[in-house]
Amino acid sequence: MKSGIRGLSILVGTTAVTLAAMSLSAVASPTPAAGGAGNPYSPSAGHPYRHGAVPTLSQNAKMKSYAAAHPNAVSAATGPETLSYGGGIDGIGVQSGHSKVYLVFYGTQWGTQSTDASGNLTFSGDAKGGAPVAQNMFKGIGTNNELWSADLTQWCDGPNVSSGATSCPANANFIPYQAGGVLSGVWYDNSAASPSTASGHQLGVEAVKAASHFGNTTAAANRDAYYVVLSPHGTNPDSYQGQYCAWHDYNGDSTLSGGAVASSVGDVAFSNQPYNMDSGAGCGVGFANSPGTLDGWTMTLGHEWQEMMSDQNPAGGWTNHTGSSYNGQENSDECAWIAAGTAGGAANIAFATGTFTEQASWSNDTNNCAITHPIVGGGGGGNTVTVTNPGSKTGTVGTATSLQISATDSGTGTTLTYSATGLPTGLSINASTGLISGTPSAAGSFSVTAKATDNTGASGTATFTWTISGGGGGGCSGQILKNGGFESGSTSWSATAGVINTDGAHAHSGTGYAWLDGYGRTHTDTLSQSVVIPAGCAASLTYYLYIQSSEGTTTAYDKLTLTANGTVVRSLSNVSKGTGYVARSVNLSAFAGQTVTLKWTGTEDSSLTTSFFIDDQAVTLS
Repeated sequence: MKSGIRGLSILVGTTAVTLAAMSLSAVASPTPAAGGAGNPYSPSAGHPYRHGAVPTLSQNAKMKSYAAAHPNAVSAATGPETLSYGGGIDGIGVQSGHSKVYLVFYGTQWGTQSTDASGNLTFSGDAKGGAPVAQNMFKGIGTNNELWSADLTQWCDGPNVSSGATSCPANANFIPYQAGGVLSGVWYDNSAASPSTASGHQLGVEAVKAASHFGNTTAAANRDAYYVVLSPHGTNPDSYQGQYCAWHDYNGDSTLSGGAVASSVGDVAFSNQPYNMDSGAGCGVGFANSPGTLDGWTMTLGHEWQEMMSDQNPAGGWTNHTGSSYNGQENSDECAWIAAGTAGGAANIAFATGTFTEQASWSNDTNNCAITHPIVGGGGGGNTVTVTNPGSKTGTVGTATSLQISATDSGTGTTLTYSATGLPTGLSINASTGLISGTPSAAGSFSVTAKATDNTGASGTATFTWTISGGGGGGCSGQILKNGGFESGSTSWSATAGVINTDGAHAHSGTGYAWLDGYGRTHTDTLSQSVVIPAGCAASLTYYLYIQSSEGTTTAYDKLTLTANGTVVRSLSNVSKGTGYVARSVNLSAFAGQTVTLKWTGTEDSSLTTSFFIDDQAVTLS
C-alpha cells in the first residue's frame, strides 16, 4: 500500500497608489527602489527573514518617500547601490552550479490536477493560469540565447573571495550561465490544505519536506537546489496582502517567524510565493502589458530566483552594506518596480518556452540596473556565443539527412565545439564542425537543442523541432516508443504526480516503472505519450502489467484503460489482479498514418487499494 500522498518527481517617486499614477511617476533612469533595514515601511522591518521582499507598489512609494526625507551618509566610494560579499553562511554565498528549481504547489486549495500539452501541471483552482506559466518560465531560463539571466554570471563565492569584496577575483567560483533551463521538478502537495496564513516557519517546513520528496536528502544534493513554495488563491502566507509580493530565505535562519527549521538534508533555500494576482495592481498586474494578468507573477518569481542565486543563504552572498537607504537590499531589490520602457525598467524576455515579463537586477560591473548583460566570469570571460536557430526541420525514416549548425562568438581567437540533445534516433553531431548527419531510424517529433561552447566556457543554444515521418520499406520496422522502461524518469512522458518512479521498488526490469493509483480512495492517474505510426505499417504495443489489489476478483471497482486517440483499446481492472508482471499486447495497426496519443488512465474508488504497475513498453512497427 502507498503511504501518504506522492507527488511529481511540480518606483515610483510619489505616494500615489493607483497603477496609472505609479507608471506616470516612474523614474526615467535606473534609480533603484528605496529600501533599507531602517525604513519603517520596508516589508522586512520587524521581519528580517523576509530577504528580498518585493514591496507592493504603494508600499514601495512610502519607502521612497521616507528614504528621501531621511537620507543616510554613504561610506562606499563605489556608490550607494554597490553590492558587496557577505562572506558566506555554512560556506555558501551564491549558487555556483547549475540551479535546480523545484516548484511546490502547497495545499489542496489548488484543486484538481491535470496535465497540459506541454507536460505542465495545471490546477482547477488556478483561475489566473499561473502554474503552467511558472513551469514554462523556469524551463526557459538559459534558452533562446536570452541574456536577462546572464547578469548573474558576475557574482561568485568561494575561499578566494574576501568578505566585503565588491568584485570577483578570477579564481572565484562564479555563477555559470544557466543554459538549458533550471526546472528540475514539480510537486502538488495535496496531503492537506495550505494554512490560511502560513508562517515563515511553516513555509520552511514545507520546503524541507519537498527536499526529501524529491530525493535531495544530503547537503550536497541541496547545494544548488531551490524550492519555490507556491501558496494557492485565497490564502495569505506570512500576511503578505498589502505589504509585499514575495520573499526568499533558507531554513537555517533563526529569525524566521516561528524559528529556524530543523533539517537533516542540509541547508534548504526556498521562497514564499503567494498567489499575488489576488493583490491586483499592487503586485504588478498590468505593470508592463495589457491586461498583464501575470506580469507581477513572473516578475516576482524571477526577482526571488535571481536574489537566491546571488545570495543563497541570506545574507552570506551579495547584498548592500553601504549604510545608505539601500542597506540590506539584494540585486533585484535595487531595481524593483522600474517602469517598462525606461532605462533599467521591466521588459518582456523571450525564452524558448514563451515570453515572460521580468525586471532588471543591479549590476556592479556596469553600475546600473541591467535587464540584459553579457555572460562574464565563470560564464565565459565576457564572450557571447550565439547559435543560429535553423527552424523546424523534417525528415523521413530510412532517408539520410544532414543539417549544418552555425554559431558565432563575440570573442576572437576562440574555438567552438558543438553538441546536441534530443536528436532523432540515428542522427549524431560532429563536435568539431557542428554538422548533424545520419539516417533516421524511428518516426516521431523530436525537440532538439544544439549547443556551441567556446574554449573560454561561454556557450549558446538553439532549440527547434525535427519531425521524422515514416517512409517505405525500412520505415515499417523498429521500436518507436521513447523511454518505455522509464529509466530516464519522466522524459517523453506526460503523467500525473507520483506516477513515474525510478527507485526500482516495483520495476519489471531496471529501476524505472509507472505506478498508477494505489491510494485506497477516489483517485485518478494518467500516463501518456504520442507516437507516429507510418502509413502502411502494422504496429503493436507490448507491455508488462502487474495489478496488485485489495479488492476481490468478481466486481471491477478499480479500473485501468488504455486509449489511442481517445478510443479505448484495452480495459482492465482489479478483477485481473495477480502476484507479478504479465506480458500483454495491443494491436495498433488501425492507427497507421496517424500521430497517436497512447494514454493510460487508472481510476480508483473510495475504498481498498488497487495499484497498476506498468513497465517495459514498446511500440514495434512491421
